[in-house]
Amino acid sequence: MSLKNSQQPARQRPGGPMGRGGHMMGMPVEKAKDFRGTLTRLTKYLKPEKYRFIAVFFLAIASTLFSIVGPKIMGKATTKLADGVLAKYAYFTKLYMAIQENMPAAVVNNLKKQPIPGFDFGYIGKILLLLVVLYIFSALCSYVMAYIMSGVSQNTVYRMRNDVKDKLDRLPLKYFDQRTYGEILSRVTNDMDNIATTLQQSLTQLITSLITVIGILIMMLSISPLMTLIAVVTLPVSMLITMQIAKNSQKFFAAQQKCVGELNGHVEEMYAGHKIVKVFGHEEDSIEKFKEINARLYGVGWKAQFISGIIFPALNFVNNIGYVLICVVGGLLVAHKKIEVGDIQAFIQYIRQFTQPIIQVANIANVLQSTVASAERVFEVLDEEEQVPDSEDAKVIEFPQGRVKFEHVKFGYKEDTPLMDDLSIDVKEGSTIAIVGPTGAGKTTLVNLIMRFYEVQGGRITVDGVDIRDMKRGDLRAMFGMVLQDTWLFNGSIRDNIAYGRDGATEEEIISAAKAANADHFIKTLPDGYDTILNEEASNISQGQKQLLTIARAILADPAILILDEATSNIDTRTEVLIQRAMANLMKGKTSFVIAHRLSTIRDADLILVMNQGAIIEQGSHTELLAKGGFYAELYNSQFTGASA
Repeated sequence: MSLKNSQQPARQRPGGPMGRGGHMMGMPVEKAKDFRGTLTRLTKYLKPEKYRFIAVFFLAIASTLFSIVGPKIMGKATTKLADGVLAKYAYFTKLYMAIQENMPAAVVNNLKKQPIPGFDFGYIGKILLLLVVLYIFSALCSYVMAYIMSGVSQNTVYRMRNDVKDKLDRLPLKYFDQRTYGEILSRVTNDMDNIATTLQQSLTQLITSLITVIGILIMMLSISPLMTLIAVVTLPVSMLITMQIAKNSQKFFAAQQKCVGELNGHVEEMYAGHKIVKVFGHEEDSIEKFKEINARLYGVGWKAQFISGIIFPALNFVNNIGYVLICVVGGLLVAHKKIEVGDIQAFIQYIRQFTQPIIQVANIANVLQSTVASAERVFEVLDEEEQVPDSEDAKVIEFPQGRVKFEHVKFGYKEDTPLMDDLSIDVKEGSTIAIVGPTGAGKTTLVNLIMRFYEVQGGRITVDGVDIRDMKRGDLRAMFGMVLQDTWLFNGSIRDNIAYGRDGATEEEIISAAKAANADHFIKTLPDGYDTILNEEASNISQGQKQLLTIARAILADPAILILDEATSNIDTRTEVLIQRAMANLMKGKTSFVIAHRLSTIRDADLILVMNQGAIIEQGSHTELLAKGGFYAELYNSQFTGASA
């Protein structure tokens, strides 16, 4: 039993102890290779939005300042309430002492006639009204800021997506051959979404957090420099504790990610091959391995969560000590009439607000690292070398005949590793050319060069005497029709899939093409006939039926040159007969290149090219090559031992 041991990276949580949307404290953060250069380049995409971005900046300042002055103003109301309480206390204390000391009745009566001190609710009401207005303005500024910033972020990413899409259209085929589809899609989707989220949320949060820290520091200094000094002293202690805990927890988070990836890989592997596991009786081994990985994950996960979880209790301990010191010092300052009672209440509010934006800035710094790394991956796509542009005075073959010539062609996927050194072929129009050879011989490379998916490094390829480099790629490829081993059908009706071969095809032409491909019969047996909807993987029809539809599509396109790449390799013998008939109809009067491993399928070819290591080592008809007793004969006899030639 051989199962692929894939290890997938763990998916990060969307939030953590440090708040929603932030990276969990201690989690490893992906970093860019060139942070400054990438950030500068990303900033250039914001230039068209600079005026709106400036507006966002000032709105963030206004929103933050309105919310910052709130505690100071509220402190005034608290002081006024305290003054009322003290005035009442002084009045009743004075009256009580007069009665206790047996003062004259006139004095006591005079005290009783005095109005009892009360609270200045008018002043307090004005303060509360002012606070309501300030907080409303702050909320409005935040709303407008978020609205503008959403437009800024989406417009910026919209331009980036367009640039990436245009770039992908201009990239050569080798770029896509060297990378997985998932990697390319991740850069266009996940990385773009990461950039958009950061621009919309984290960037404004960074601005407001920095302004909040500066504003609160100024407000605390305006109340008491001594209490501010006590508050600021606790900050380095808090940061030191956080850094030490994060340093210790990061290695456990890294180990946790590794274990989660290993566990996911094992589970995926076992479920994908569960029949094989059961047939060979490896259930117990699978369970034991799962338990072993799960136990390791439990160990490192528990340590990572516990160590990161003690950050807040430790910070609260330090902060509470700071509150005690501030309350003591503040009480002494009130006693000496240096500050008011409401100032202590405002100061404590400022302290509570002071640490949160600092933590947010630290989290946003991590988010920015990840975002710049995403931007760097996007810019890597934009910096890729593009395919050679089409010639401005491109030639057009109005009525292609299908004659193809390779003249001393040189090519290699790597500059220092040539695959073809001096390849020359002359294919007459209307002939059928079969290309055979072992895996890696260069058969598919030959087709890629004809269609200019790759550029030749020497020599030239001509179609009807015209160098393909002197033609537009679109015009060149319009002359070709392809039927590949891996069928490609899209989610839609059978009619639409066949009509994909030619724009504006009529219903009669579509049905005629299906009949020529021997596909009409099976299509009519389907519940909805030509209106049958194929699902995304076209798994609701058989492999042979898929192939017949692709042949029908090629017949409808009616190209001058055909390329058939292993079109029957995955088909059963009975279906192969139908496909062979369909391909015979397709190939009539057309130049055809047939790549095949089943040598029985190319016996009737006009010319068979035998390739090995990028060179044509033999050529001739089926009978001629067998008579030579060379490489082709060896390939043929190895597949059809005892068969008659």
